[in-house]
Formats: sequence, C-alpha cells, structure tokens
Amino acid sequence: MPGTRTPVDSAAAHLAVALPALHRALDHRIRADFPHAGLPDGPLALLRLAAEREGVTVREAAEALLMKPNNVSALVSQLTGRGLLERRADPADRRVAHLYVTDLAREHLAEARALAERHLATAMRHLGEGEMAALGSALGALSSLTAHLRPAPGQA
Repeated sequence: MPGTRTPVDSAAAHLAVALPALHRALDHRIRADFPHAGLPDGPLALLRLAAEREGVTVREAAEALLMKPNNVSALVSQLTGRGLLERRADPADRRVAHLYVTDLAREHLAEARALAERHLATAMRHLGEGEMAALGSALGALSSLTAHLRPAPGQA
C-alpha cells in the first residue's frame, strides 16, 4: 500500500529533523561562549579530524568531511595563517601535504569540547529519568548509525 510508513521510515524522518536541529542549537551555544575569533563548522571539523588523524592528507580530509579537496585546501590555508594547523610536505611526494594541529589548535578544540559538554550537561539536567535512560540506550545505536552513513574510502 503506497504511503504506508514503517517504523524505520518514521524514525528516520524524526532523526532527519532532530539531529540537525540539535547540532545547530549546540553549535549556536558554543559560538556564543567561544572566546576566540570564530571557528565555524568547516574549520572546526577539519581541526577535529586533523587532531584525531595526525598526518591526514588534504585529499583524505576532503573524503572524510565530504568536501571538495579545493575547499579543504582553502580551509588549510586559512587555518595555517591563523597558526592552528601545520602543513608538512610528504618526503616521498612533495605534492602531498600532511596536516597537523598546533598546540594552540589543541587548546581551542579542548575549549570547544568543554563548552559542548557543559551545554549538553546543562540541557540534560532538565530531562526526566526515562528520557535519560532512553538517551543512554540510544548512544550506541547513534554511533552505529553514523558508521553506516560514512562512505567507504574513495567513495566521497
């Protein structure tokens, strides 16, 4: 029967609305309290990735962030100019650049993470016991869902 929604369809529709709204609300709170010149989503995502995967290349970063390599390259230039990212040439192929966050970037990332955790903890204190239990149960499923949504290497 056309138009019949399964529980999966319904949950997907709710997640498609709820997750971006949660991300925007949290990002707004972080930006309001972040003491350093703006680090919007793109640069912050690149810094997080470079911190997690030291030595990541621009191409690998573009694939992981689902961005075009030239856009990542522009972000790299911006962040190196601000002293937040280092670009090091690959000794085997000088055309390839490996990315490393600076100590300053690590400090900024730690501050952004602490702000996110603080805002989430404050908001979570308003949840009931049942909501907290449901949220705790959902964390593993959300991690698995994220893994299933990530493209296979080379498929960005």
